[in-house]
Amino acid sequence: MGRIYTAQFSAVAVSAAQDLFEVVAPADGIVVVHDIFIGQTSDVGDAAEEILLIKWNSGASTSGSGGGSYTPVPILFGDAAFGGTCEINNTTQAADGTIVTHHAWAWNIRAPLQIIFTPETRPVLSPSRRGVLTIPAPTDALTMMGTITLEEIGG
Repeated sequence: MGRIYTAQFSAVAVSAAQDLFEVVAPADGIVVVHDIFIGQTSDVGDAAEEILLIKWNSGASTSGSGGGSYTPVPILFGDAAFGGTCEINNTTQAADGTIVTHHAWAWNIRAPLQIIFTPETRPVLSPSRRGVLTIPAPTDALTMMGTITLEEIGG
């Protein structure tokens, strides 16, 4: 088993299509995604209900922009720093390259979306490969939060 890290964002206004998380594996290791959680706190009534297509993609050769860098936090405090890179809430999405959609979900925004991958279905990013969790533009702005759990092997 490798080192386990989490990356998160909270209380972010999401009004445009974006990459909620962008993770790039280190050049000398792989990254395994264990789970993903997203939710929102602003649209809670029946009239505000909508369903959004969430995707986990990999293969983009150009990083997204408009968000921010995030340093994943080790679960075991004092553990080594994450060897790859992570960005959150990029409003210009990662592009180019051969983009592959590995997983897609229909998210009803009235309830959080919690994905816990079984070992056989966990997305694996090979060395230097980029993975992104994308969301389309919601009908109206959502105040969102999210967490992704990553395992770094090698590095």
